[in-house]
Amino acid sequence: MLKAALHNYSKLRLPLLQIVNVQIATKNLQKSCLCGLYFKNRYNVRVHSTQSDHRQKAVIETTPVIDKLEIDRTRVQLLREKIVPYAKLARWDKPIGVYLLYWPGAWAIALASVPGTVPLETSLKMAGLFLVGAGLMRGAGCTINDMWDRDIDAQVERTKDRPLVSGAVSSKQAVAFLVAQLSLALGILLQLNCYSVALGASSIFLVISYPLAKRFTNYPQIFLGATFNWGALLGYSALRGAIEPAVCLPLYVGALAWTVMYDTIYAHQDKIDDARIGMKSTALTFGERTKPALYGTLALNAGCLLAAGAAAGLHWPYAAAVGAATLHAGKQIYTLETDNPDDCASKFKSNSTIGLIILLGILGGGYSQYIENRAKHRGKEDLSVTKSCVFG
Repeated sequence: MLKAALHNYSKLRLPLLQIVNVQIATKNLQKSCLCGLYFKNRYNVRVHSTQSDHRQKAVIETTPVIDKLEIDRTRVQLLREKIVPYAKLARWDKPIGVYLLYWPGAWAIALASVPGTVPLETSLKMAGLFLVGAGLMRGAGCTINDMWDRDIDAQVERTKDRPLVSGAVSSKQAVAFLVAQLSLALGILLQLNCYSVALGASSIFLVISYPLAKRFTNYPQIFLGATFNWGALLGYSALRGAIEPAVCLPLYVGALAWTVMYDTIYAHQDKIDDARIGMKSTALTFGERTKPALYGTLALNAGCLLAAGAAAGLHWPYAAAVGAATLHAGKQIYTLETDNPDDCASKFKSNSTIGLIILLGILGGGYSQYIENRAKHRGKEDLSVTKSCVFG
């Protein structure tokens, strides 16, 4: 009888049932019988016995698999509903902003590595810290922007569903989230030398104020560029202990011009709503002269990048990379449809490719110098300039 019960029980497809109770009446079933172990190990069941009228009954109960799966799905869904609004508030679901913030810092780190005064692993570690910092600071900047612009975003078609507008995140929660991001970013900054800590801290005014620029200036993209490209200074000082003006200043100005170019393209998405509610942007300021103005910013960008490369002693691959990046950006401007929001968004996103091209150009243009300089400095490195101001 036990064998027959097992055979029938296996046909019930236990994983698909919520609860199955099978009672098997047996005679003289001893507590020491190994049947229970067989059931438990093979079928993931629970066996217990009861005794009445000198008989025992083995009760087999399945694990409620479906119920557990449903509970797990519910928990994941609840967790997702709690996390996603914050990710959207920080724009982590749209990482293009993180890349654009990261590239100038990565350029500076690569340029600072060419003299060969620090090991490769130190440069890579610094690049990793800056990537994490870019994610945090970009998220903090977006959070501040949405806190300032909550009422404005509600009037703009593209931004009316943002978490603070929809109520998915409250004002108090946004403040707490901002504090958490800035605290983590501060932890990254404190990994750098004292000069870089002071330099990084000095940008906090720009981080807080640039979202307000569109209220009082026709050129808010310049404020954004000044904020977004601080890494062009900070990345260099993080490895060298201070900035080199001949390299860092043209790099910073060139990156700033690049930001004005791509964010003007971005701003054309909202120009109708911005004009209606009284917000300012270079898209509205340039108007029909947008393309000539963008060509001007592109020329400034290329000239400054070439000047920075020359001061750093980079070879021809870097100049070729700047040329390729300039052609890429020039094509963006030439084919730009300023009245087509989808085209503006596509052109804006393609600027991450420009950042990568410039980085590859620095690596290629400085490779031979780096190899020679590392041979001279290997074993003689002064790593004190890269030590943490607080934890070093």
